[in-house]
Amino acid sequence: MTCNDWKDMMMGYLDNELSDEQKQRFEEHIKGCSECTKELMEFKSLKAITDDLTLAEPEDKLWQDYWSGIYNRIELGAGWIILSIAAVILIIFCGFKVIEEIIENPNVEFLFKLGLVLLVIGLAILLVSVIRERLYFWKKDRYKNVQR
Repeated sequence: MTCNDWKDMMMGYLDNELSDEQKQRFEEHIKGCSECTKELMEFKSLKAITDDLTLAEPEDKLWQDYWSGIYNRIELGAGWIILSIAAVILIIFCGFKVIEEIIENPNVEFLFKLGLVLLVIGLAILLVSVIRERLYFWKKDRYKNVQR
């Protein structure tokens, strides 16, 4: 075995995850290899540092500030959604009224009316296509249930 193979076993040795035979062979290698011994000592000191670490629980005020921030973002999001829906409804309504006026006007040429109708049909097809695609990917989203 090369030193790289032994280095792969170092953390297993420190965590006491090696079998007795592997542990014995590893200790024999360490006695004869100064490079691996040095690296093992570095790993031991790193493990001692990380073993002493503890997670600090956040204070209650921090959680309250966090949740109030979440509620503010939800309120802003809801406001933007309602504003967007209202704008879309008004634009569609006004658009239909303009198109209706153009189609009913006898002074407008037939080719222009046909182009306008085809434009509206094309936009409707694209809208339905985008909505269908969004719904499909929303159902298949792998990260939908991932919590932040």
